[in-house]
Amino acid sequence: MRILITGGAGCLGSNLVEKFIPDGIDVLVIDNFATSKREVLPDIDGLTIVEGSIADQDLVENCFSTFKPTHVIHSAAAYKDPDDWREDTLTNVTGTINVINASVSNSVERLVYFQTALCYGRPHSVPIPVDHPLRPFTSYGISKTAGEQYLALTNIKWNSLRLANVTGPRLSIGPIPTFYKRLKAEQSCFCTKSVRDFLDMEDFLSIIDHVMQPECPSGVFNISTGEGHSIKEIFDIVVEYLGIQLDYEVEETPVGDDDVPAVVLDPTHTETTLGWKAKISFRDTIIRMLQWYDKHGISDVYSHLKSGSNK
Repeated sequence: MRILITGGAGCLGSNLVEKFIPDGIDVLVIDNFATSKREVLPDIDGLTIVEGSIADQDLVENCFSTFKPTHVIHSAAAYKDPDDWREDTLTNVTGTINVINASVSNSVERLVYFQTALCYGRPHSVPIPVDHPLRPFTSYGISKTAGEQYLALTNIKWNSLRLANVTGPRLSIGPIPTFYKRLKAEQSCFCTKSVRDFLDMEDFLSIIDHVMQPECPSGVFNISTGEGHSIKEIFDIVVEYLGIQLDYEVEETPVGDDDVPAVVLDPTHTETTLGWKAKISFRDTIIRMLQWYDKHGISDVYSHLKSGSNK
């Protein structure tokens, strides 16, 4: 097995590198390091790193033709600036088309796509079933959904994993790193009145084992615990973990226009079809993340939302 990972220096991609390399699997990473850092990827045998954008068709085709991957994991995504529609389109749509076409041309055995839960927009039911209508309303959600739609036009095996908030080493987006970093610096925080589902990295890596099997059917799967938790719950866990005594009641603000009040994915179809089920509890997921920050710290924190939100 030879695996090409786009966005391989990001949180999900770098954890996949750490999973595959010890098993003797050759990995090639393509990353432009817009929301990741080169230094998280070690200089070791079996790992090839190419700096560049998947929007560059020649670069993508050259990587495929020289590395000759058997499997592709498409983790790259643009989300850094909610108002930069052009960059979102170049990476999430054009870049995805480049990856799909190169996968087809090189007879890749399976292409795995990581999709945002924002593809569902503002859902009419929660937890959100996998057959819920797609109605994204942000640049990130729209462009990622467009990229996903092109998968269905291919004749190779593919899976789109619609992901809960995956929590693990090098997580740099969302309320967990935000609260940890600000509270450690004795800065004030606020919580949006939103509800989300959270998935431990260990459970995420276990679903990868399932979809990489030859017998795994093509199609779309929700990857989640199916449990929703408020941002305030996360805040309270971080405060308790850090042993902080606050002299204020944290403010809970309404969800912004570019956000969704509740996003919780229903994993029933995934559990039934693939025999997979998340095992790590919500509290343990958050604590394990905080313990990692204790050891390794936090640098940059990103968001796919407009400025002023903790989520």
